[in-house]
Parts: sequence; C-alpha cells; structure tokens
Amino acid sequence: MRLPVNCRRASEQVMRAITRLRPAAVLGLGQAGGRPVLSLERVAINLEDTRAQREGEGGMQSRAVIAGGPDAYFARLPIADILVALKRRGVPAALSLSAGVYVCNAVMYTTLHALRRRRAPAGFIHLPYEARQAARHRAVPSMSLATMVTGIEIALEIIARTVRG
Repeated sequence: MRLPVNCRRASEQVMRAITRLRPAAVLGLGQAGGRPVLSLERVAINLEDTRAQREGEGGMQSRAVIAGGPDAYFARLPIADILVALKRRGVPAALSLSAGVYVCNAVMYTTLHALRRRRAPAGFIHLPYEARQAARHRAVPSMSLATMVTGIEIALEIIARTVRG
C-alpha cells in the first residue's frame, strides 16, 4: 500500500490495514535519498520528529509514535540471511541501526507494535534514489530501479521461507 508522507496518517493507515488484512509478514519500503545501498533497518523507536510536517510553523515537535508504547522495537526479519543473499547476488546492501524519526520509522514502529502479539516477521528497508531522481540533485548516490526490484524480490523470498517455516 502507498502511504502519505505524514507520520500520524501513515501510522493510522498501517494500523487499519494490519487489523483488516491480518498479514503473515510485513515489509515496509521507503526512500532515503543520499544512501548508496539498500538499508535493512534494525530498530524502530517510539519517537517521531514532525519538523518536516510543520516547516514554517516554529520548528521541531517530537512526540511518541504510540503513546505508552515501548521505547523501541527490533525488526523481526531474517536480516542477516537477507543481507547475505543480497550481497551474494550483487545487490548493494547494508545494515542500518535505526529507521530515523520520521515517516519510515513511524511506519516500522506502528507495524511492529500492531504485530507484537502475533510475532509475524516485520521490518523495513530504505531504498536509495533511482538514477533519474539523483540527477536532480548534486553528487548523490543512486541505484537502478532493476537492482532495487531484484533486492526486494530477494528479501521477499527469504521472508516467505521464514513464514512457511
């Protein structure tokens, strides 16, 4: 599903979708311009920085993604297996400590919170700019869309194996 670039609205949509669809696994994707590789996120924190949403309205506001929720959740994906498979197939990838404090983090945190009792595999991968996007910026890394698609297909294959047991 495509989500809005707004922490609260994205989190609400994710929560409703998980309740309605009861997925066996969830892989969130988002873009992190400037990163040269697929970034497999390890941790989502219970903090959202709404600075970008409130630009021009007095600066940064921080609040919990989910009031009363744990400080953080660790990704529940076979990250090490995904990383090895990506590198084996020549897809540039790396582990990333945190999904940040904006929409991608809010989506990852909400997903993990919504699935906490079911323990379904869930996590998040940040994607670099595609080459045409990078051309609009100066000297930023990019990756071909084909390479990103291959990387996500590999990740999904490994996640599917985990679900099937």
